[in-house]
Amino acid sequence: MSRPQVIDDTEHERVHERVAAIDVAKDTGMVCTRTPHPSRPGARRATVQSVKARTGAVRALGRRLRKDGIEVVTLESTSDYWRIWFFVLEACGLAVQLVHAAQAKNLPGRPKTDKLDAMWLARLTELGLLRASFVPPKAIRDLRDYTRARTRLVQERTRCWQRLEKLLEAALVKVSSVASKLTTVSAQDMIKAMIAGERDPGMLAGLARGRMKARHDDLVQALDGTFDDHHGELAGMLLDHIAFLDARIARLTTRAAQLTGAMPAAWGVDPDGTTGPGAGTGPGAAVLNAVARLAEIPGLSPDLARTIIAETGLDMTRFPTAAHLVSWAGLCPSARQSGPRTRPGKKGQGDTWLRGALGQAAVGASHTATFLGERYSRIVRRRGKAKAQVAVARSILIIIWHLLADPEARFTDLGYGYYQARTDKDKKIKNHIRQIEALLGHPITITKAA
Repeated sequence: MSRPQVIDDTEHERVHERVAAIDVAKDTGMVCTRTPHPSRPGARRATVQSVKARTGAVRALGRRLRKDGIEVVTLESTSDYWRIWFFVLEACGLAVQLVHAAQAKNLPGRPKTDKLDAMWLARLTELGLLRASFVPPKAIRDLRDYTRARTRLVQERTRCWQRLEKLLEAALVKVSSVASKLTTVSAQDMIKAMIAGERDPGMLAGLARGRMKARHDDLVQALDGTFDDHHGELAGMLLDHIAFLDARIARLTTRAAQLTGAMPAAWGVDPDGTTGPGAGTGPGAAVLNAVARLAEIPGLSPDLARTIIAETGLDMTRFPTAAHLVSWAGLCPSARQSGPRTRPGKKGQGDTWLRGALGQAAVGASHTATFLGERYSRIVRRRGKAKAQVAVARSILIIIWHLLADPEARFTDLGYGYYQARTDKDKKIKNHIRQIEALLGHPITITKAA
């Protein structure tokens, strides 16, 4: 028999005396307040009303809630409809918390209406049974708008290149089979020449630059197709759209860099001790700025670093440990233990934008001769590319948490041979001998070479 474990149960104790909860919809919100009953000591009174989702109406509600002494207001994260309630009520000086729908789900078998949902949210709030979601401050939200818009445009640009490649395949032009990708300068010069009316494969192949010149004969064969004027018109439209997207992406990149540089929490410190928007960028800086610190991690570019900062923010006190941040990002499975059986549960959805950026970083790190590259190589042999990419992304996020939690910390690579240097060779030899003996069916003897 195990020793009894004493746990102080606070889940059924009232945490807040005066609370409010709002069941959010697109046009209205059902507001429920729970306060002490004025004439019956120890009893509670709930008040429910419908409020229009308009700035003036929500502001008037905020003033009334402050007058009533409401301690905390709970919102359920329904699409983007919660934003007007959260931001306006927060500006009124109220403590507002946003909760995931799974946290506030009503008990099964009970009737469901907006009124009952609001009352259930209010009950959970006063007992402190809800975990608030992470809502970054305004500066981070503004940066997030730019980085997410940039990500969408990069994805659209990629789709345009894919459409262009499909158009060339329809014209029997196989230049993408010879060139590494259509984004190379040589491939673009050939496509622009075809749009301008050039059809001679030899002339087109002569536009190759650098290493592609050595593949002249292959290019001549690949460019011998049925590319005509209607292909040229469509290809020209696609190239124009790509150029337009390039300009917009560059503009968003500049704005994201400006917003990040304006955040005091992201500033570095120069060798002479000065700080500011441009400080902490040189190699001799006493403290690197946040973007430069993250960009030292293999696989992370400054653009990816800004994207990650826009999703996680710079204040790591919101995540008590690196494991909390990993769980919030959806990079680890939930615990599922019943009796003697422990098995991995389903992972949460997490922040899809953050996971996408970390996935790109993991792929970039996998091609480097670093600790992260070695970690990817070791895992991919046993568990496949998808598992290895998630594992490396998780390692990168843990590194990011430590770098943002301590501005003076710097990334130090453990080296590509980190695992091999700490492997017990004798134990590994014994394992191999045991496997060989199992295959052969008789014992073997290993002798060292003279």
